Amino acid sequence: MGGCAGSRRRLSDSEGEETVPEPRLPLLDHQGAHWKNAVGFWLLGLCNNFSYVVMLSAAHDILSHERTSGNQSHVDPGPAPIPHNSSSRFDCNSVSTAAVLLADILPTLVIKLLAPLGLHLLPYSPRVLVSGICAAGSFVLVAFSHSVGTSLCGVVLASISSGLGEVTFLSLTAFYPSYFLLLTSPEAQDPGGEEEAESSARQPLIRTEAPELKPGSSSSLSLRERWTVFKGLLWYIVPLVVVYFAEYFINQGLFELLFFRNTSLSHAQQYRWYQMLYQAGVFASRSSLRCCHIRFTWALALLQCLNLAFLLADVWFGFLPSIYFVFLIILYEGLLGGAAYVNTFHNIALETSDEHREFAMAATCISDTLGISLSGLLALPLHDFLCQLS
Repeated sequence: MGGCAGSRRRLSDSEGEETVPEPRLPLLDHQGAHWKNAVGFWLLGLCNNFSYVVMLSAAHDILSHERTSGNQSHVDPGPAPIPHNSSSRFDCNSVSTAAVLLADILPTLVIKLLAPLGLHLLPYSPRVLVSGICAAGSFVLVAFSHSVGTSLCGVVLASISSGLGEVTFLSLTAFYPSYFLLLTSPEAQDPGGEEEAESSARQPLIRTEAPELKPGSSSSLSLRERWTVFKGLLWYIVPLVVVYFAEYFINQGLFELLFFRNTSLSHAQQYRWYQMLYQAGVFASRSSLRCCHIRFTWALALLQCLNLAFLLADVWFGFLPSIYFVFLIILYEGLLGGAAYVNTFHNIALETSDEHREFAMAATCISDTLGISLSGLLALPLHDFLCQLS
């Protein structure tokens, strides 16, 4: 019968030719489209974090800057700084840099708390537009500010931009499964998902309306389903909270107090180097998931807590002889923090079902913000206590 069917099929074709199957695009084209999406998300993340990182890196300058006529910043050319509190063994600002951290994180915390409840109803394009406007406004406010209060308002705008952008872009990755396939080793990819990966790779990264949702997607999840999914995410959320609590307690509570007088760098320059090295470590580890995949992020949380204990002991006892030892520790701290972040979301993307993935991404992104907020609240009294020590 198979031969008869084949004969009838050939006779029905014009001039007796066999039907030719519709050509499929080569695999290289699929991979190229996938890589374009991966690079697109990488650039979105880079731009989204830019204002947030700049504000934290400039925290020491924002709190200590002086303005002269014509809105020109006054910079002391001398390498040896004059302590703000002459009775303390630390060179302290009157306000801890944790104040800038709180201004840069609390609006983000509010956005992330509310996001799982209804932000998915707002199309993606307006969210990206608002995020971009807030980022631009933050730089304008801080650049032309004559007071710390105005500068902190600019920091708040940067926080709104970063928080809204992070929730938006992480949720958007749920519609691009091929993006996560690219971040794993080739043998971990599922051949059966080729058709879905192909269709997702050809979706535009930013569209005028929210992506078309599947029948069981996060917009139709009940509160009970959301709570069940959230409880399952605690295995990932708790270690990420711990990692970010420890590293930002170091960054905004201890960086200002890790001041070395036996170097040519001023206090402000040392602070900027600390922040730059930390961000360099984060950047490297967040971009290295394809090379190193960590399943158990609890180990990273433990190592980050050990970093916090070690640097806190150095602030108290001052046993490190050179600033270069601190440079190495801070670079290592950034590597741990970036690895914890990217591996947490990677594990969630691979282990959650399609209908839960968008909600899971939006809900888990509160982890780092919660840890950072707690660290800022504790760093303020620590700063005041240590700066009163003679």
